[in-house]
Amino acid sequence: MVRKNSGLTLIELVVVISIIGILTVALGFEFVGWKGRYNVERTTKDIYTDLMDARSRAMTRNRAYFVDFLDPTGEAERFRQYRISADTFAVDDWANDGDGLYDADGDSILDANHTILPTFPKTLDGNYSIVWGNTPLVFNKRGTITPNDTLCVDYNFNADPDYDCIIISRTRINLGELATKLRDGGACNAANCAAK
Repeated sequence: MVRKNSGLTLIELVVVISIIGILTVALGFEFVGWKGRYNVERTTKDIYTDLMDARSRAMTRNRAYFVDFLDPTGEAERFRQYRISADTFAVDDWANDGDGLYDADGDSILDANHTILPTFPKTLDGNYSIVWGNTPLVFNKRGTITPNDTLCVDYNFNADPDYDCIIISRTRINLGELATKLRDGGACNAANCAAK
């Protein structure tokens, strides 16, 4: 009676290691792509949340709020920081309206006297920049917004996120996806950003 060895042959071992290696490389690339998409979407949603918060504050506190973009990267209309500030309190105006309260100056103009919210400015990771015009966003007491434009999150790697732009109209703020990515020559405008 001949007894068969129940161990693995060298060929079987090489085949198993090759399959594991191929799956590891494939899953590694998929994870990197997923992580890139996730980070772009997270950055876009964080900015969106801050814009919605500024709008809500403007309506509930009955004063203007401003979002301005800072630290140009050297290219026009690209920024790495943003901050939100509130119309500041003026001196007690009891003599003017008799309510005895400190009131906002009400000029709806961003100036050095406005109060920057405590968690700002926020700085984006070095892989991202905000594409926006040079004017600040203004949320007035009724929550309407000026100017109407599109804000985009640009990134320096290959990813296909579901959200990478925000359409800002007078009464709405919508998340969207760029049909043609900025790195592929797409424009940061409402025609290229599909609201979701």
